Amino acid sequence: MWAVRSFTMQQMGRMAGLGRAAPAATRGFAKKAAKGDETFEVEITTPFEGHKLDEMPDQKVETTKAEVLGFFKDLFRMRRMEISADILYKGKFIRGFCHLYDGQEAICVGMEASINYEDAIVTSYRDHCTYLGRGGNMYEVIAELLGRRDGCSKGIGGSMHMYLRENNFYGGNGIVGAQVPLGVGIAFQQKYNKKENCTFTMYGDGAANQGQGFEALNMAALWDLPVVYVCENNHFGMGTAEWRGSKQPAFYKRGDYVPGIKVDGMDVFAVKKAVAFAKDYVIKHGPLIMEMDTYRYHGHSMSDPGSTYRTRDEVSGIRSQRDPIERVRKLIQTMELATTAELKAIEKAARKEVEDAIAKAKECPEPPEEWLTKNIYSAAPHGFRTVRGTERGSLHPAS
Repeated sequence: MWAVRSFTMQQMGRMAGLGRAAPAATRGFAKKAAKGDETFEVEITTPFEGHKLDEMPDQKVETTKAEVLGFFKDLFRMRRMEISADILYKGKFIRGFCHLYDGQEAICVGMEASINYEDAIVTSYRDHCTYLGRGGNMYEVIAELLGRRDGCSKGIGGSMHMYLRENNFYGGNGIVGAQVPLGVGIAFQQKYNKKENCTFTMYGDGAANQGQGFEALNMAALWDLPVVYVCENNHFGMGTAEWRGSKQPAFYKRGDYVPGIKVDGMDVFAVKKAVAFAKDYVIKHGPLIMEMDTYRYHGHSMSDPGSTYRTRDEVSGIRSQRDPIERVRKLIQTMELATTAELKAIEKAARKEVEDAIAKAKECPEPPEEWLTKNIYSAAPHGFRTVRGTERGSLHPAS
């Protein structure tokens, strides 16, 4: 048996403008874990909230030293990548739209701890970290952001359109909410083919009012499809606070006849536990809505300073009390899972990985001009072999 020790992490008393209070929390966990493969329990401090669920996941989750250190590494890699993307965008190496995920990384990391690559994920335009979590590599992300041919979408998709078919990651979708019914379609395929897997169709609080989401949810409920609607509630749809844009901001209850659960999306252990519960539930019973209570540190996109609709004190307060990386760091230090020097070595390796990817991507050529007309039409069976150009009478090869 592990001896149990607890300490207090003071949560935000009230997040300015969000209209809700978060209680003080106490985390309990084993004092030490001597080996990487020994299991111990971590207490989830923020209670899950349910809607029309007969059973709820308990507030404890099993983990190991190796998994906790892996969480720290993955969270830090994602954070460094997104911070570097900010710098690259400001240096005009990244053009067009760019939506960063820093602050929300625990959702991606915690999800992947409870699913496999036979399960499917489809998400919105805030997709860089999800691509990494699905097994993509850092270089492919950076190269895509820079519009280079080695990128995960061959430099043609850019920030919003990353894709990894072999690991069932279906993007990266630029139209608000459009990915939600796609996820329901993927879940239909899983049930039709009798797969013991499910789909996580992800969207933000700003997309939660989209009609197509409710239409697809009705189909999913009628057919008991194995789909989890994951609302990443970072509390601002672009610059609009949730309470200004949604009459009912308890998004996990928005399915009415479909059960829901609310999760602390800044706690990687809570996400891991809830996602394991959700996968098992939807395979047996049909759709579930999962609201991830999270926060983004950057603005909606790089064109948004993120300071006109919220205060800097609010952002710094969330960072100091709920940051996913610092919560894991605190656990590691208190349980003596790694020394300060070992954690710094993990951080140094992550920085080098990002720097090496950037340097390599800058040397990679851009896609050739003839790729502009590729993959628009199929030559067979329709016989489309050309694409019209912008000038009258101009044609380009389509195949």
